[in-house]
Amino acid sequence: MSDAATPELRRHLRKYTDKNDWLAAASYFGTFAVFFPALYLSLSVFERSAWLALPFIVITAFAGVRLYVLMHDCGHHSLFRSKRANEIAGHVLSPFALTPFRAMQYNHNMHHAYLGNLDHRETTEIYTMTLKEWNEAGFGKRLYYRLYRNPLVLIPVGAVWTYFFAYRWPQNTARIGAAGVVMHNIALALWLGAIWWGFGWQGLGVFLGIAALSGMIGVFLVYLQHNFEETYWDRKPDLDFRRATLQGSSCLNLGWLWDLGTGNIAYHDIHHFMPAIPSYRLRKCHFDLPPELEMPRIGWPQALRSFRLKLWDEDRERLVPFPKERGPAPIPAE
Repeated sequence: MSDAATPELRRHLRKYTDKNDWLAAASYFGTFAVFFPALYLSLSVFERSAWLALPFIVITAFAGVRLYVLMHDCGHHSLFRSKRANEIAGHVLSPFALTPFRAMQYNHNMHHAYLGNLDHRETTEIYTMTLKEWNEAGFGKRLYYRLYRNPLVLIPVGAVWTYFFAYRWPQNTARIGAAGVVMHNIALALWLGAIWWGFGWQGLGVFLGIAALSGMIGVFLVYLQHNFEETYWDRKPDLDFRRATLQGSSCLNLGWLWDLGTGNIAYHDIHHFMPAIPSYRLRKCHFDLPPELEMPRIGWPQALRSFRLKLWDEDRERLVPFPKERGPAPIPAE
């Protein structure tokens, strides 16, 4: 999209920043109205048949993703009209999303502020090395990064590590205040204790499995939101923040059901360009774009191929796979 089209895009998007408390409440309480019954059925039916419980487990996992997305909206104060309503709603969501609200809010706002900045990659959810750094790295660092970027490690291990361990004391906790994180962990312990009290150790294990699945869906999304071939990274003073928001963030068009289950967060380019748009308006906002403002969409085939991309090539300005390792030179024939 050209720079000349940016003011027109901004005008178009502003129409969708209006917050509607009725829609917000329907999204908020409606998600809980799915989450709790689906969780109850998952835990109850699992005692008789894991296969029969599977559909309820999947529904619960996606509802868990929606709860996180709603908390993310509250962090931007974009779900309800009032700041107070967003703050209260975010804290209530916190134990069910396994994420301290205030820490998420602070760290996510840092992610928005430094999006696309190669000198501040510590604020990104998925770390990316440059091709130059890879070429200069030793064996140990390369091995670690290969494992880290392998989707069979990144998605399941990353989900469990992040939501079960790292978020018990998130990055910047000391800066934002430890009290909120401690209170969150107490509330989470009470929530897990209630599940154990009602369904025993097996029920608690099933819930943790659901939480892991929900986290894996989240990591899958987080990866694809900024890791695709024609994404954008740069260094100051050349860093263009407008390009970082629009070109450096993806639009994942993975179907209506996927959008329903993930709170429309896949339309991430629009979200980064204008975070004030509530999640319940993101899908409509994207599909209402006039032809001259349309932005590229990533479908399932391209999304899955994006997991082959590992390194940012600063010269070619694109994400690329690992370079092919060269074997020993062939011995010339006598």
